[in-house]
Amino acid sequence: MAEKPKVIVLGAGPAGIAAAHALTKARKADVRVLERAERAGGNSTSFQIEGIWCDYGSHRFHPVADPAVIADVKALLGDDLLLQPRHGRIRLGGRWIHFPLKPLDALLRLPPAFAVRLFGDMLLKPFRKKRGAARSFSSVLYDGLGPTISESFYFPYVKKLWGLDPDKLAVTLAERRVSSGSVGKILGKMLRMAPGMKGPTTGRFYYPRKGFGQISEAMVAASTAAGAEYAFGADISRIEREGDRVTGVVVKGPAGEEKLTADQVYSTIPLTTAVRLMDPPAPEAVQAAAKAIRFRGMILVYLILKTDRFTEYDAHYFPELSMPLSRMSEPKNYNSATGPKGLTILCGELPCNPGETWWDMSDEEIGRHYVRWLNDLGLPVRCEVLRCETRRIGQAYPVYDLDYQKHFEVIDGWLSSLDGFLSFGRQGLFAHDNTHHAFAMAYGAAEVLTQDGSVDRRAWAERRAEFEHHRVED
Repeated sequence: MAEKPKVIVLGAGPAGIAAAHALTKARKADVRVLERAERAGGNSTSFQIEGIWCDYGSHRFHPVADPAVIADVKALLGDDLLLQPRHGRIRLGGRWIHFPLKPLDALLRLPPAFAVRLFGDMLLKPFRKKRGAARSFSSVLYDGLGPTISESFYFPYVKKLWGLDPDKLAVTLAERRVSSGSVGKILGKMLRMAPGMKGPTTGRFYYPRKGFGQISEAMVAASTAAGAEYAFGADISRIEREGDRVTGVVVKGPAGEEKLTADQVYSTIPLTTAVRLMDPPAPEAVQAAAKAIRFRGMILVYLILKTDRFTEYDAHYFPELSMPLSRMSEPKNYNSATGPKGLTILCGELPCNPGETWWDMSDEEIGRHYVRWLNDLGLPVRCEVLRCETRRIGQAYPVYDLDYQKHFEVIDGWLSSLDGFLSFGRQGLFAHDNTHHAFAMAYGAAEVLTQDGSVDRRAWAERRAEFEHHRVED
C-alpha cells in the first residue's frame, strides 16, 4: 500500500478538527494537529459552571448546514443531538418581539408608529434616493431596507459589535450578515414561520445535550480513533519555507525546538499569525497588511443565579447602544436541562477590545453592572446572585472596515501562492461565519488533497467561490 500524504493541521478549532476528521475518515492522510491550548474546540468548546453546560456565547448548529456535515454530526452524536425550537426575543422600538420574527407576534407587538414607518419604507423603496457613490455597510442597508430598520436595529447593533460607525464598515459585512436585503424579504421570511408554512426544521436548531462543544469532542474522538494525533500545549515557533514552498513547522517543547515536516500544512490559525510565523519573513507589503487587519474582542459574562429559570427564552438580543451587551443567552434553555435545581446562568456577550474599560474590570464589578443593565431593561434580577465569572476572547470577530479588503487580498494572495500551505476556516480566511461554515471549509480542504500530497488548486478555487455565498445565521 502506498504511503499516505502527511498533513500538519495548525489549530484545533472547529475547522482544524473537522479537517482532521474528514481526512482520516476518508483515509486520505496521516494527520497531526497542533493546538496551543490544552483542549480542542477553540471558542466552540463547552464547559461546566455549577453543573450547567455553558458555551462561549450563544452557539447553535443550523439545519441549513451542508448535508454531508449534518449527516456526520448526527452520526457522531446520535440521540445526544437535539432538535430544539428557537425561542428568542429582540428589543425593537422599546418592545420585546419574538426572534426569529413571527407574523402575528410582530403584528401585535411592534409599536404602531414603527410598523407604519417600516411598511412605508417598503412602499417608497423604488422612489428612495440612493446614498452617494461610496458604498459601505450603511449605504447598502439604507438603500435596501430603508431608514427605519437600519437606524433602529442594524446600525446601533453593528456599532456595538464592531466598535465602528456603520459608514466605516465594508459592504462585505452587509453581504455576510444580512440575508434579507429588503423589507419584502424580511416579510417573506416571517411568512415562512407561519403555521402551515413551516418545514420540519424551520425555526429550529440542532444542539448537543452536553453543550455545543460536544460536537468538537466527538470529532476529536472519531479522528483520533482513525489515526489522527493531537498535540495540545503546542507552541509554534515558526513556519519554515524554502522560497515559495512551506517545508515544515518548528514547535518549541520542554526538550527544545523540534521541526515537523509534512506534505501539506493546513492552517486554521489567524492568517495574521501565520504571516508573523513565516521564516524567512513574508514580504514587507504582506507584513504591513497583516498589521493593518483588525479583530474585535469579546467578554463573555456568566451571571450565576439561585433560581431554576430566569426566563423562558433561549436568547435576548439588544440592539440599543444604551445596553452594552449585544446578546444574552440562558444555557439551560438550549438543551432543555432540568438540573441542577435552583440554579441557572445568564451568559452575556460584551463586545470589547483589550485595553478598553470593561476589559480590565473585575468579574465582581462587571457582574454588578450586568444586574443593573437587566433591571433598567425591565428584566429585574429578583433572585440571589451567586457570583459572576468571565471569559475573554481577544479575537472574536474579524473587523470588516473600509480598508480590510485590500489588506486581506494582499495577505491571502501571498499565502495562496505558497506550495505546501493551505489557509482556511474562520480565522484562516478572515471570515465572519458560523461553525457549520467552518466545517464546510474543512471538508472542502480535505477533498482537494490529492494522493501525491499536493492540493488541487483549481478545485480549491471552486470551493473558495462557494464559501463566498456563506451567510451568517443568527
